[in-house]
Amino acid sequence: MINVTETAAERIQQLLAEESKEGVGLRVFVQGGGCSGFQYGLMIDEGEGDADSDQVFEVNGVKLLVDPISLRYLKGAEVDFVDNHMGGGFTIKNPNAKSTCGCGSSFSA
Repeated sequence: MINVTETAAERIQQLLAEESKEGVGLRVFVQGGGCSGFQYGLMIDEGEGDADSDQVFEVNGVKLLVDPISLRYLKGAEVDFVDNHMGGGFTIKNPNAKSTCGCGSSFSA
């Protein structure tokens, strides 16, 4: 299971509404790269995902699609939205990460 904070859910729904993409999902994934070996990715997914392999979660009104490989690294993770004096952005708090880089967008498992 992956959690989405209420703040992140509101921001995701706002972005989807601005793009006239209500009802679509947000794909959360892990790919190789970044300073620490893996990096997180978020993207709008207008399809239904791969019904044979993707896990689909509905959290705080947001549909998340996660492929099985990414799910291994993201179990128990939380998507949040942080807004501060440096700007705003989505963050992923991942209990499975052994270490993270300074920017917080990559990790090692």
